[in-house]
Amino acid sequence: MKSLSLNFRRLLVCILTFNIVACSSFNAIFPTSGPSRSQVLDRKNTTNNSNLKLKIIDVTPLTAQNVLNAQKLNQFSEIFKTPKPNQNLVGPGDVLEVNIWEADPPILFGTTSNASIAIQNSTISKATTLPPQTVSIDGKINIPFVGKINVVGKNTEAISSQIALALRGKANFPQVLVRFTQNVTSNITVVGSVNNSMLIPISPKQEKLLDAIAMAGGVKDPINKVTIQLARNGITSTMPLETIIKSPKENITLAPGDVITSYFQPYSFTSLGATSQNQEVPFEASGISLVQALARVGGVQDSRADTKGVFIFRFEDPTAVVEKQEASTELVNGKLPVVYRFDLSDGSAFLTAQNFPIKDKDVLYISNASSVELQKFLNILVSAIYPLVNVGPISKGL
Repeated sequence: MKSLSLNFRRLLVCILTFNIVACSSFNAIFPTSGPSRSQVLDRKNTTNNSNLKLKIIDVTPLTAQNVLNAQKLNQFSEIFKTPKPNQNLVGPGDVLEVNIWEADPPILFGTTSNASIAIQNSTISKATTLPPQTVSIDGKINIPFVGKINVVGKNTEAISSQIALALRGKANFPQVLVRFTQNVTSNITVVGSVNNSMLIPISPKQEKLLDAIAMAGGVKDPINKVTIQLARNGITSTMPLETIIKSPKENITLAPGDVITSYFQPYSFTSLGATSQNQEVPFEASGISLVQALARVGGVQDSRADTKGVFIFRFEDPTAVVEKQEASTELVNGKLPVVYRFDLSDGSAFLTAQNFPIKDKDVLYISNASSVELQKFLNILVSAIYPLVNVGPISKGL
């Protein structure tokens, strides 16, 4: 009886000791896969060791719709306006070929004729082709018997008329034809996972996005795994190729200087915490929902997951966040640090999750249930107390 009383006292002291330790530094002594739900929701805890302040948003159907609407604002048709019709305007670096005809008898350009046409009642007109000329940085070319003329910002028809007018009175009924031999200022660039990276000159037809991709030999990879990035005047946006094909309005008209880059499946998210698989998960360029993301990582672990603690960590486009932004929340590279929380214990949340898009570089984190942490504590407690309980009988036997 005395031995049992001693063991009981030892047990009581041990329990009290572990309770004190657990209350003071529970998270410091027990292993865990990440913060608990309460720690994520406690903003003080999220900013203690970092200058990064998070905006935490409980996801509702309205929140999911706002995120979807903001994603639509990033479509090519919304960001890039239709350019003015291409008039083949000349710029520095372009190479021009100038052909000059004179009526017979030629006065200025008759000795090196290499072509002729019949004009003015069968009078023979002799043609002279000048050596190709590169438009200088100041926008000029040099024409014999005329001198330097400014051609920048003009189309080839206007330049032809300008040269003919300058030769009038010097040449015999001059006629001029100017054409591009190399157009470097009205090009678009196509690179990436296409069969032929190339520069493509824009014609007066005004090529569209899919025209350029086709001219580059098409993409190398399956369409549903390719994204297209378009850069214009310092603005960059990305869309799935499959979406561009399905939505004609996204097949926008290109402008000189556009850079089109084809990427093979650059999208991925990372799953952490109480999921069946902790890993980086690639997904299709056309995008997936949160429900699909959960399915791809094997769902949540029934024995560990806190269904009220499903979080998406994201650097979000500020236009997608309609909730009042706190003054202390700072943008990072133009993005807002946001944590979206889902309560999957409510069955209707799965409908909202079906409409909530996963974005590139998202972190999907599922926290452990509080009972899991308690179970860890009890396991350690039992393993520590069990030898003490057996001390009495062992000692008595000795």
